[in-house]
Amino acid sequence: MTTTHTRRRHDGPRKPITLALQGGGMHGAFTWGVLDRLLEDGRLDIEGVCATSAGAMNAAVLACGLLKGGEDGAREALHDFWQAVARSAERYNPLRWMPWLKGTHSFGLDHSPLYAFTDMMLRVFSPYQFNPNNLNPLREVLESQVDFDALRKHCPIRLYLCATNVETGKIRIFTGEDVCADAVLASACVPTLFQAVMIDGEYYWDGGYMGNPAIYPLIYNCATRDVVIVHINPLVRRGVPVTAAEILNRISEISFNSSLMREMRAIAFVTDLIQQGTIKRGEMKEMLIHSIRADDALSALSVSSKYNADWGFLSELHDHGRREADAWLAHHYGNIGQRSSIDIRREFL
Repeated sequence: MTTTHTRRRHDGPRKPITLALQGGGMHGAFTWGVLDRLLEDGRLDIEGVCATSAGAMNAAVLACGLLKGGEDGAREALHDFWQAVARSAERYNPLRWMPWLKGTHSFGLDHSPLYAFTDMMLRVFSPYQFNPNNLNPLREVLESQVDFDALRKHCPIRLYLCATNVETGKIRIFTGEDVCADAVLASACVPTLFQAVMIDGEYYWDGGYMGNPAIYPLIYNCATRDVVIVHINPLVRRGVPVTAAEILNRISEISFNSSLMREMRAIAFVTDLIQQGTIKRGEMKEMLIHSIRADDALSALSVSSKYNADWGFLSELHDHGRREADAWLAHHYGNIGQRSSIDIRREFL
């Protein structure tokens, strides 16, 4: 094992859950840490995962690791994937080479002149202009770390990857035979950075615009009622943003949480009808919603840190994710299969 924590042995019954993994650039390493701790625990069976962007990458790697080596294999695969991302950044991301960024405890790139220049250029030039050959270093990483042929033949979990159709604005869920490197890259296609990904004659951008992630595939297709949402984009950010960067960042956070909040409203509505007896129990599923998030810690990170693939930063996010998952297990494991561990109305409505 390349991870530093040994998986705990558990011989008792395991509880089934599904996972909903948000996207958020390199902050996806937080989700890696959450998954690492849940896999280590040994008391959970992951029935299905619906994921977007960085969450889709985590989900594909998780599924491949489970297929090849069970929970230990999944933990190792996730570690190796994020290490490969950091190594790729050493070759392709010049921001890593700036000496004044090394050794600092501020993982944002806001004070880098090159980042400021790049940010300005992205508002003027499109990826069709500055990257006409459509190079994407993440493709090499994905294809080296994930056996998509094996996943299409026998995926150990129900896997759903979200992307947004550029022309129709509709969400597309890639699953089963449709799961491939292009599907993951489509789910993570930030339109200011990468050209739209064409699949089956249709063009796709980041899935976060229409589902970050979608919950309905887990409701329709999985037996378990328990959905554990792993948040990357803070739901709550105290204080009014006043700088241009802060305003744009908060707009992005609100936009990328909006589809999830609408689905939570629908779930709350159906739950009320079931509990009131308007809908008979058994006619519709009463979903149990759980949440692993770290709004305060992730809010402290600037939007520029989503582009920071420094291994030290990714490792710190991983460790934070492990701590949050550990706390969630300690306080809410008993709720699985019994009740939601969050107040949906207070958190989302």
